[in-house]
Amino acid sequence: MTGPNLLEPEPTRLPDGADAEARAVLTAGGDPRDAARRVPASSLAWALLAERALRDEGDPVAAYAYARTGYHRGLDALRRAGWRGRGPVPADHEANQGFLRALLALAEAAEAIEEQDEAERCTQFLADSGTSPEEVSALR
Repeated sequence: MTGPNLLEPEPTRLPDGADAEARAVLTAGGDPRDAARRVPASSLAWALLAERALRDEGDPVAAYAYARTGYHRGLDALRRAGWRGRGPVPADHEANQGFLRALLALAEAAEAIEEQDEAERCTQFLADSGTSPEEVSALR
């Protein structure tokens, strides 16, 4: 007889449309700054700012600040969705993707400013969430 693993928490999925308003700003041609200003609770907006700061602006300190904001906004949302500090956060669920992208950007920015412990914690958090840097990076 097989069944669910009662020791492992159920996957946490943020409510559908969690970043819908930020996505609407972006789809209408808005910049990630516009999305963050309009929807400051959106992890996706902050993740996009962090990714741009790393990739285009070469500013890992700004990327770290943006990513940390997105990460904390995402933790707040996950907790409201029932997450208790552990368990899967599926990357294939669109509403989770902003948080996971912010977490990956935080790992990358921490690495860039040589904050190795934080980079490792973030990478481990991705693994503990049931995903990997490569899977999250593919969402970009």
